[in-house]
Amino acid sequence: MELVRIETPKISHYAYVLADGGEAVVVDPRRDVDAYLQAVQSLGARIKYVMVTHRQEDFVLGSTHLAQVTGAEIITGDHELFGPGTQRLAEGECVSVGDITLKVLHTPGHTPESCSYAIFTPQNKDSAWGVFTGDTLFFGTTGRTDLPDAEKSIENAGLLYDSVHSKIADLGDTALILPAHGPGSVCGSGMAHRPSSTLGDEKQYNDVFTLNRDEFSRKKGGENLPRPPYFEHMEKVNLDGGMTPRVPFSTPLLDVHTIAKAQSESLLLDCREPEGFAGGHVSGSFSVWLGGMPVFGGWVADKQSTVYLVSDRDQDVEEAALHLSRIGIDGVAGGLSGGFSSWRSSGQPIETSGVITPLEVNQAGSSLQVLDVRELDEFSGGHIPGAKHMFVGHLQEHLNDLGLHPEMPVAVTCGVGHRAGVAVSILLRAGFQDVRNVLGGMSAWKKLDLPLDRD
Repeated sequence: MELVRIETPKISHYAYVLADGGEAVVVDPRRDVDAYLQAVQSLGARIKYVMVTHRQEDFVLGSTHLAQVTGAEIITGDHELFGPGTQRLAEGECVSVGDITLKVLHTPGHTPESCSYAIFTPQNKDSAWGVFTGDTLFFGTTGRTDLPDAEKSIENAGLLYDSVHSKIADLGDTALILPAHGPGSVCGSGMAHRPSSTLGDEKQYNDVFTLNRDEFSRKKGGENLPRPPYFEHMEKVNLDGGMTPRVPFSTPLLDVHTIAKAQSESLLLDCREPEGFAGGHVSGSFSVWLGGMPVFGGWVADKQSTVYLVSDRDQDVEEAALHLSRIGIDGVAGGLSGGFSSWRSSGQPIETSGVITPLEVNQAGSSLQVLDVRELDEFSGGHIPGAKHMFVGHLQEHLNDLGLHPEMPVAVTCGVGHRAGVAVSILLRAGFQDVRNVLGGMSAWKKLDLPLDRD
């Protein structure tokens, strides 16, 4: 038996290839499937099944496409919210891969259809070797419970608690926990940074085991996690079985004049680090650093957007386009050939923004407007005195609610400066004249032991 975990960069998505006896199953594949095909080939196996734990909200599933190119069958639970499936299995039903048996466990709470798949070997049929838990059980925590209905988040947390205790808890303490996401995923918060975990480990420190049902429901159901707008699109796409990979595979590199002509009727996403954006950028562009493209690109662009990309290096254009395609944004029309340096040397107009250090913000006092764009729980845990708060993803929609004065300087902070960079670009597009990114953000602020409010 062989198990391979394949991570999707920047969104902490885990898919798995499990092989035995020349047969393999792929669990929760993303849209671009080459990595799974290569893994299966290296194991000398063929894909017999593609299994889906739930619809997934943060990336486009590749289950239908992978099944089409390999002839594999798609295995899902029997809930109506699953997409196309060759076999829709009810609670307790099983399939085999080589000598391995996989058993379906309906584990609702994160979403109504969520399933886990327990893995049994011939050597031990009473306790599981492992369990694919989807977003039901992570390392150190569980999936968020607000997605089906934010008003029923506490109720859903209770369902999740029941699912874990009635379906997973008795599988055996040595069972490997194989979740669909890790630290950094927007499908939950507080995941532990561990390379692996067992059911016995989770029982020692995971809230779903260490708290009683009421305590867990109130804590999990009370989380304040932003829901990216592309989640709704992903749910609809994945209900249809996902999407085939984008075509064409490569993104064209375009000259300065083509980009300049197109920018007024399209979205221009600047993939560079925030310091580079501050030093000079194309007027009206959004700052979305390359590592944040799979999440924050989906806050400023959508499936209808025509997108052009500006980067430091030409090779970054293709990576950014791939990140966007994984959340269903295929309207990338091209990237700026030669990166921003070609724009700089062309004589085209350049806009700048400012940077500021935490010490300078502290010294400026009330002469400076401060905007904190972290998540609410981060802000509540300690922020700059007098700072206004709005999560960066909601800033465009609610900017007018903040009472910021466009003619006065604004310092924007987040954890270290990346999300603040997105917010800086939003403020510039809204007509603010003096906008500064607090480089180092609240991480540097706290290391310097500067004053904090927790109201």
